Amino acid sequence: MKWQIQDAKNRFSKVVQQARANGPQTVTVRGERAAVVLSAEDYDALRAGRPTLVDDLLTGPPWDDAFVEAVNTRAKTPSPS
Repeated sequence: MKWQIQDAKNRFSKVVQQARANGPQTVTVRGERAAVVLSAEDYDALRAGRPTLVDDLLTGPPWDDAFVEAVNTRAKTPSPS
């Protein structure tokens, strides 16, 4: 269902109920699609199996030995500007 933003603001609990019962609810601004309200279940299904930013950072390419050495030997305090 489509909701104009003013109606969505005034009836937010109804928008959420509709998202839970009937699927995603589209919110429009001046007739243009602006946002979609999803149930938590639908959101979790969208996110399932997708890595988080932390996962991406932790599974990046391995550091070579020279880079590890440079990181370990750098100054431990910030350099003056």
